[in-house]
Amino acid sequence: MNPLVADVLRNAPVIDGHNDLPMQLRAQYGYQVDGLDQVRAGLHTDLPRLRAGGVGAQFWSVYVPSDLPEPEAVVATLEQVDAVHRMAAAYPADLAIACTAADVRRSWAEGKIASLIGIEGGHSLATSLGVLRAFARLGVRYVTLTHNNNTSWADSAAEEPAVDGLNDAGRAIVREMQRVGVLVDLSHVAPVTMHAALDVVTAPVIFSHSSARAVNDHRRNVPDDVLARLAGNGGVVQVTFVPVFVSAEVMAWHGALREETVRLGLPVVEEPWPAAPTPGVTPERAGPPQPKDRPELAGWLAANPRPEATITDVADHIEHARDVAGVDHIGLGGDYDGTDTLPVGLEDVSGYPRLLSELADRGWSGPDLEKLTGGNMLRVLQVSEDVAEEPLWPPSPAR
Repeated sequence: MNPLVADVLRNAPVIDGHNDLPMQLRAQYGYQVDGLDQVRAGLHTDLPRLRAGGVGAQFWSVYVPSDLPEPEAVVATLEQVDAVHRMAAAYPADLAIACTAADVRRSWAEGKIASLIGIEGGHSLATSLGVLRAFARLGVRYVTLTHNNNTSWADSAAEEPAVDGLNDAGRAIVREMQRVGVLVDLSHVAPVTMHAALDVVTAPVIFSHSSARAVNDHRRNVPDDVLARLAGNGGVVQVTFVPVFVSAEVMAWHGALREETVRLGLPVVEEPWPAAPTPGVTPERAGPPQPKDRPELAGWLAANPRPEATITDVADHIEHARDVAGVDHIGLGGDYDGTDTLPVGLEDVSGYPRLLSELADRGWSGPDLEKLTGGNMLRVLQVSEDVAEEPLWPPSPAR
């Protein structure tokens, strides 16, 4: 490992904003948490590779689809939260549930990976402040305002805006999130929602897994006029590694594949939401068919091989975000186990040192790399705690 990078990761381990391991545990293993102390087939994430990647804190995403009925989404999200707590309980020498900046520092001092929780989509709140507060008491530290569908109170990047970003209920939910110490996450929301939230908030916001729209014009990326507001807010954009977000070439290939699928009259297959295990029953697992498994697409795929995103692509997004938002307002949010492919060199959670080496080769200093890896997010956690009027985190004997 590059000596500078090794020093950076000792001083400021990675605080990654988004990892979908809980969803994959549901989809592939019926929420069984055993075996994570070794490389586990079909996953991007396990304890040895987290250690190799210099990860010191992970926001585990507790994602459920945004087209679920809201009461059903609440139940499924509770199952995801339970999976994170069970995972930490199964590996007490390696993982520790964390809610505060002090918890993160304590975990590092004890040689553990701090495990934080983030809800990916406001549908999981069922438009209820009571549900929000209950999740906060279970350790949830951020809520992404939407996923890929609008809620009744906030607009998603994946649909036409319906409430001009946020309506009165949305503004009330955002204020309550900050009052109880839950971070407002603006990944997945429409630009109009980003601006509407920034007009309301009094504490830093985050983008848990988004990249720069000026580098690749994908709807999930953040426009420059929003990045420019982060310095005034104190927030952080955690740049993600998803190939379709970071590479214009990969994005164009996916668009062309979809067009060919429609032209051939084939159904566009989405990832199914797997059934959860019920008492005494573990459902059988079956993933969606992949393009390579559909013979009708064989000729097109042979003539149009999928391009690869690279570490260079990701570094370009990081540098653009730094140039527009400032070096104090950038971080990392890989989206591991939430995407089927990743850039070359970043195929799993052991890859962060290679990305940092690329940035070091571009002239980044140790102090600036430390801000990127964890320093900026640790500051955001601390500031959000300081301004919260009634922080609602589970009690800890250490606090």
